Amino acid sequence: MTDITSTVVRLKLSLLRNGLRQSGGRRAAFVASAVVALLFAALQLIGLTALRGNAHADAVAVLATSVLALGWAVMPLFFPSGDETLDPTRLVMLPLRPRPLVRALLAASLVGIGPLFTLLLLTGCVLSLAHGTAAYFTAVAAVALALLVCVALARAVATANVRLLTSRKGRDLAVLSGLVIAIGAQLVNFGAQRLGSAGLGQLTPVADVLRWLPPASAVGAVHSVSEGAYGVATAQLLVSVAAPALLVGVWARGLTRLMTSPDGSTLQAADAGIRDRPSSGLGRLLPSPRAKSLGGTPSRTGTVMERSLRYVWRDPKTKAAWVTSLAIGLIVPVFNALQGTGSIYFACFAAGMLGIQMYNQFGQDTSAFWMVAMAISSPRDAYVELRGRALALLVITLPYAMLVTVLTTALLGDWARLPEALGLSFALLGAMLATGAWTSARFPYSIPQEGHKNVAPGQAGLAWISIFGGMVAAALLCAPVITLTIWLNVSAGGDAWSWALLPVGAAYGAGITGIGLRLAAPRTSARLPEILAAVSKG
Repeated sequence: MTDITSTVVRLKLSLLRNGLRQSGGRRAAFVASAVVALLFAALQLIGLTALRGNAHADAVAVLATSVLALGWAVMPLFFPSGDETLDPTRLVMLPLRPRPLVRALLAASLVGIGPLFTLLLLTGCVLSLAHGTAAYFTAVAAVALALLVCVALARAVATANVRLLTSRKGRDLAVLSGLVIAIGAQLVNFGAQRLGSAGLGQLTPVADVLRWLPPASAVGAVHSVSEGAYGVATAQLLVSVAAPALLVGVWARGLTRLMTSPDGSTLQAADAGIRDRPSSGLGRLLPSPRAKSLGGTPSRTGTVMERSLRYVWRDPKTKAAWVTSLAIGLIVPVFNALQGTGSIYFACFAAGMLGIQMYNQFGQDTSAFWMVAMAISSPRDAYVELRGRALALLVITLPYAMLVTVLTTALLGDWARLPEALGLSFALLGAMLATGAWTSARFPYSIPQEGHKNVAPGQAGLAWISIFGGMVAAALLCAPVITLTIWLNVSAGGDAWSWALLPVGAAYGAGITGIGLRLAAPRTSARLPEILAAVSKG
């Protein structure tokens, strides 16, 4: 009988090889990513080895191993298509028993750039701690155990969430992966700066806890052997041995359940009334489809707001753009304030990031924009459509911009400048709503529903003009408020009138938004066929 382990490993290699044959761009991307990953791993190996003899080398090695294991645990959630063998339901029709299948999939997990990167990093961690023959023998076992824990952890997480990863929510997670990377980069940058000023000694309390948690416990055992604490090392190795056994057991039970139970998404609901159950979560906060205006007719503004907010909640690309803007709009001012290099005016970054969501409003409709176009017969209808979309954006943006501004002010302790920071934020937000409405009608482009691209082929120029041209125009439109702010800050006695920037900025933002919507409405009404053609290319 054919060995299933070798068959699955060959299958993994065939999938990798056939994927690279699809296009030259994919091969180039794979080679470039592999070179970068291995080069980074080699540099980490050299850097960790250079820490030999340092008093805090064990803390660095233990923490690096823990972060590596965390990466293995979350990567399947954000990159489910990175490894085709992560979805065992593809093998559900084959007569395979759980135990041989677990061994085969575990062996297949050791094939690829990720395991090689992990192996190099773990080798650097143990080499920075190993001193003596016993420690080197322990290091070999520690690397094998740590690598096994990482692989088993990834498999167990992927199997437990495979239904999620193949659903719409799974695609949401994949789209949000860029946000996780952006936030992680900011956290790493902040941590590196703190360590650079305070030293590696700050890692010791955290490492003292992590050295008893797998897979860091295996690396901690190498340090214990080097220190002559053989009893402690034995306990840490036992923890490291028990972890993969437990993870493989959990994985095997989940795999058996997954391969033998029906997929609920293919079954009809037993209760026909399930479709009429009330919405939960954010859905309860959205305007009701039955909402009516004071005259008794359905409110068009409320309908447009509901549609826009549901796009934010349900459409993966729109949700990713919003969550990214919300996160980065908070990270930039807050992290700069925490590092002592911030300014109260950095709070305007939140209004700017969220104001970008007004650009290309019709692109998120894709080909379904024809239904919107059918309901627009005059510039007045176009104005109501744009106004509803702007109000939906303000429902989220306005309180969030105020929150970020107040939080930044509290961190800096500069409460005297809070009114002018809020006024500038409101003015900038209004200018971006105005320019966003105009560019949505003049430079619309399609947003592909599949993949990670946010612009359809051939429309990249339109996207650049729409976003960056609109941002420059918004900054110019804010020039009167910016000039007034500068004048009050440099003139004698200007501080006594800085509070006036809050109502002035709010009034200016509201006024410029109204003017922008009025100017964009006739262009939108006149260009409905062109807009539909542009947003339907994705």
